Amino acid sequence: MPITPEHVGRSYPPTAPYRVSRAKIAEFAAALGGREGGDANPAYAGENPIAPPTFAIVIGAQAWDALFQDEELDLALMRTMHADQKFVWHRPMREGDDVVAQLTIEKVRNRGTTDMVTVGVEMRTVQGEALCTATSQLIHTRPEEEQA
Repeated sequence: MPITPEHVGRSYPPTAPYRVSRAKIAEFAAALGGREGGDANPAYAGENPIAPPTFAIVIGAQAWDALFQDEELDLALMRTMHADQKFVWHRPMREGDDVVAQLTIEKVRNRGTTDMVTVGVEMRTVQGEALCTATSQLIHTRPEEEQA
């Protein structure tokens, strides 16, 4: 059975805690900017670094695993395109934060063999402090024989 609007509201268990470290922040910042050699924003270095805003996708992607492992939905990563992304921040992630992420299916539209799926990933510290909500729109194609 493919994913349908009936799946809206389905949530998955939180991910295992992810420890934000100075090294991971530096590595992510270095990967930004392509040939320019990374993002040299001083906020991402020093004694009390914060993570770049898009660092949240590292943790959010772990929450996506549950979505793609849900056999009922019949989603395949190889047939999925990430169409849109937005973040709503409560505070930056910092070195030492232990972060868990929980994914909820927010919207599903089916058109022929195409599924448009919006998911929200709430990220919090293990103590429950809200950090960020990452909302993504995914476009998934199904083989013709699996039309909704």
